[in-house]
Amino acid sequence: MIKKKLIIILMLLTFNNCGFKVVNKDSLYNFSVINVVVNGDNKIGFYLKNNLLNNSNKQGKEIKLNINIEKKKDIKEKNIKNEITKYEIIIKAKVNYDVLFHNKKGHFTVTKIGNYKVESQYSQTLINEDNLIDDLREKLAEDIQENLSVLTNDL
Repeated sequence: MIKKKLIIILMLLTFNNCGFKVVNKDSLYNFSVINVVVNGDNKIGFYLKNNLLNNSNKQGKEIKLNINIEKKKDIKEKNIKNEITKYEIIIKAKVNYDVLFHNKKGHFTVTKIGNYKVESQYSQTLINEDNLIDDLREKLAEDIQENLSVLTNDL
């Protein structure tokens, strides 16, 4: 019994100091967005521009961005009465980047897809649509920041 307790205590002490360390995401963003030009949906573009400008590291590599946003709304499901029950929203952002002082240019595309339900009240349907768009644009901003972080950390 004492041997089992001793073994458990030794294992806990050994595995407790394994070197795992939580990474702060802010330290990974080693870039500074100098200029953002956004074309397409104004609401999503305004959010992306502010998010990228506010969350960039001021001492990192300087980047210029040109973002083209496409938002598409399609019918996802219909019921037996041929009434629409679900919509699908697809937001696609084509990002052209230019890393200054490193002469690196390129582009990447980020796509986010989501569905929302049609309610009996039209106002609730609009609220569902707005909530989905808010969630998708937050995820879109995170993915763009992660892609830029990978690009700038490779330099």
